[in-house]
Amino acid sequence: MADSPLFQALHMEMTHALCAEREKGLSALEGVGFRVGQGLSERLTKETPSFKGELDVLKFLCKDLWIAVFKKQVDNLRTNHQGTYVLQDNQFLLLSQLSNGKQYLEEAPKFLAFTCGLVKGALSNLGFDSTVTAEVPVMPCSKFQVVIQKS
Repeated sequence: MADSPLFQALHMEMTHALCAEREKGLSALEGVGFRVGQGLSERLTKETPSFKGELDVLKFLCKDLWIAVFKKQVDNLRTNHQGTYVLQDNQFLLLSQLSNGKQYLEEAPKFLAFTCGLVKGALSNLGFDSTVTAEVPVMPCSKFQVVIQKS
């Protein structure tokens, strides 16, 4: 993707501009992320052999996609082997520009909407419908819960 400072600045401005109306803004940010995730996963998997299953797809997201966007791998991937996965990034790039104080925890979720859409869009492009939610247990750590929808 772009250089980290440019990407961070763009994301920060996009978040502030779109989140003037909280609910509509979060939905718009997630939509932008969805489209970016679709395109990026298409580009990154162009010469990759097909994945064997959903765990391989999640490993791809945690390594290749995360490196392309955030310049590092996900720190931890957990699963219950029933379609639910938790991706944890202990130094999430898009939260690193915010202070570590507890007063910023309220603002943190809007900085995760784009990435929720990114993951959802990448999974959609790879053939998996999903629900993606995020939380910030402590700044700048983030956890993304991915639930693969069974058809």
